[in-house]
Amino acid sequence: MMGVVDLEKLPPPARRVLAPDAPVPLRMMAAKAALPGVKPGDIVTVVALLAADSDGAVAQAARTTFGALAAPLLASALGADLEPFVIERLSEAYAHNGDIVGKLLRLPRVSQVALETLAERADEQCGEIIATNEQLMLRFPTVIAKLYMNKSVRMSTADRLIELAVRNQIELDIPAFKQAAAAIANELIPEPSPEPTFDDVLFNQSDALAQRVAVGPEVDTHEVDDEGKEQVKPECKPLYQQLAEMTISGKVRTATLGKREARLILIRDPNRLVAVAAARSPMMKEDEAVLISSSRAVSDDVLRELAMNREFTRNYQVKLNLVSNPRTPFTFAARLVPHLRDNDLRSLGKSKNVPSAVAQAVRQQLERKGGKRR
Repeated sequence: MMGVVDLEKLPPPARRVLAPDAPVPLRMMAAKAALPGVKPGDIVTVVALLAADSDGAVAQAARTTFGALAAPLLASALGADLEPFVIERLSEAYAHNGDIVGKLLRLPRVSQVALETLAERADEQCGEIIATNEQLMLRFPTVIAKLYMNKSVRMSTADRLIELAVRNQIELDIPAFKQAAAAIANELIPEPSPEPTFDDVLFNQSDALAQRVAVGPEVDTHEVDDEGKEQVKPECKPLYQQLAEMTISGKVRTATLGKREARLILIRDPNRLVAVAAARSPMMKEDEAVLISSSRAVSDDVLRELAMNREFTRNYQVKLNLVSNPRTPFTFAARLVPHLRDNDLRSLGKSKNVPSAVAQAVRQQLERKGGKRR
């Protein structure tokens, strides 16, 4: 751990404390930030290094001290040229402190690791502080992605981040980036505002409502009426209405990061950008994929996304649902036919509810299997 900091740059008292043969009482004093005559920046560096000390008591004392450094000491330390390792530890400990975050961003040696940590852990206020530093965002695009995926970051801030990336021809490694970028391109990007936007409020409200109306893993948010049409269940209508009021970019982000109940509604959205974003959500679970793959109310784009997802197609029921669903594009349904059991193949071969091309592929697969047995 000592190798991450150039000890030769530290003053002699600090080096003595960090020496392998330094007495435990001396290291314990330093772990509590008691280093007379040493500059604040060097004190904070020593405490950060002692947090990984071989002596458990010293390490614990240093971690406790580091998480609650005296305000004057920390303020002075942040005016020094701190090592990247120290900045990264401070980013972990003070990610929710807006004043500290602002000063960390201005440090000359702030690293990508530190910025990503701040972006991942940011609350609403700190997310806004980070997002306003466009130079750092463009220098480290992964930080934009971390902020976008942080559910505490405002919807309006997330929109500005996507717009910044698109404007500078940066492709972000986030689910449904192309859908989010296309949605932003078709919307008026509001000027930065200290107040939450309409979408910000709806995002938080719909997420909270989804939590309250959470249904079991075997239950869908839709039901089929007497005429065979899918409709939203009564208990989910308030959430449905809130989602309907969102802008397209708001729906895309909610589909990507929101609760299961919101995603099961947005997966059926008539806007392709929204539906595909829901299908690509990293939050989607296997039980959702089972429900969605059996639905004839979702688009072929959604079913294509599920068919290309190796994690979901390891589930036998998902494979069977996709082959059985007449909306699944034939190319993808045909690829899954060889993985089905004989009894299911026989049923599908006789079914009038699957496209003729799929039924033919099923019968051919049965013939191949029969030939191999002979």
